[in-house]
Amino acid sequence: MTERPVADILPASQIRLYDLAIRPDHGEWIVGRFETRQFVALPRAGAVAIDLLGAGLTVEQAEVRLADEEGCEFDVLSFVRELIALGFVAEIDHHPVPSEMPQPASFPRVRPEHVRFALSPVLPVLFGSLMLAAVLALAVRPDLLPSFQDLLWSPRGSLVLAVGFVGGWSLVFVHELAHFVTARATGVHARIQLGTRLQFLVAETDISGIEIASRRHRLTAYSAGMAVNLSVAATAVLLLTVTVETTTTHKILAAVMVLALLALPFQFLVFMRTDVYFILQDLTGCRDLFGDGKAYARYSGNRLWGAITGRGQALQDPSHYLPEHERRAARVYSAFLVFGTTLCLASMAAFTIPADVTLISRAVTRLGPEHPMTTNLDSIVVLLVLGTVHTLWAVTWWRRRR
Repeated sequence: MTERPVADILPASQIRLYDLAIRPDHGEWIVGRFETRQFVALPRAGAVAIDLLGAGLTVEQAEVRLADEEGCEFDVLSFVRELIALGFVAEIDHHPVPSEMPQPASFPRVRPEHVRFALSPVLPVLFGSLMLAAVLALAVRPDLLPSFQDLLWSPRGSLVLAVGFVGGWSLVFVHELAHFVTARATGVHARIQLGTRLQFLVAETDISGIEIASRRHRLTAYSAGMAVNLSVAATAVLLLTVTVETTTTHKILAAVMVLALLALPFQFLVFMRTDVYFILQDLTGCRDLFGDGKAYARYSGNRLWGAITGRGQALQDPSHYLPEHERRAARVYSAFLVFGTTLCLASMAAFTIPADVTLISRAVTRLGPEHPMTTNLDSIVVLLVLGTVHTLWAVTWWRRRR
């Protein structure tokens, strides 16, 4: 079977679409393909056109039916070309349509029925019970409350750094695995990968397609990672109550509790599209809160610069075309975006970079045969950990930018 060029599509052509998911949302229809994690919002005419084409009507027949039944003129030929660009069209007149291969999902053998338990209503009850037990334990044993000193559980800085690195990234993986499992339970082909958020190297789970799920399932997928962090911290608290304070096990459990909790404040930095950002975007009913907020911030900045320099130009407010509720949310979010990004980059310049430079230079100066083996080992671990993190950040950032 030969591939059919897109230009050959005719009014008499028949279209075969891939299996597409669809649901109504705020007067529009969310339509997409799980395999490619590509989803768009369409007007009612677009959703009806997809149904008609899927039923075997030609492009021309679908256009006539839309005019008769919906009372609207809809250019189905141009619409099909857009569907082809989105990767939604499999064949035109029984000829395959060339398309890019979708990125493979993580853990492809995991099927929705394997992880359906993640959507069980029993889990929130168990989670609430675990949280209550941990709070009661801390009320009885306030000495177990987390402290920064719990991270310094060993006098060896290299050991603290190494265990913190391994433990921290293990928690990151479990956090992302929770997103993956809940999304997969709804049928989404999720993908876990490295990403960057400003100066931070992060793991992220692409769960594009969760938009098709119900709101309860969407919010469950967005909040699953934070729930896992809280569950790990709560379990560590309960185990601390039955271990001897002076043992290494007790100290490492305390460090794990702090590491699990430290990831939570980061999720509230909504200007970096964290878990809380996606919850906020869903609750406000916005399609792309970050993109719309960024566009409005750029527009506001250009207006301000024009007023200061006296070279102002007529600019179109990018939020003007948004629905009213999205317009309000985007304008408010743009303020958080600008303030948060500025503060984050300033803290990097004032604290993170000087601290890393100091640690690296100190480690380099303490390397050599004139220093004890333990000192050399300590320096090597510091250089390996910091070097690995910064190299991964640079490579990930470059790949995304490219």
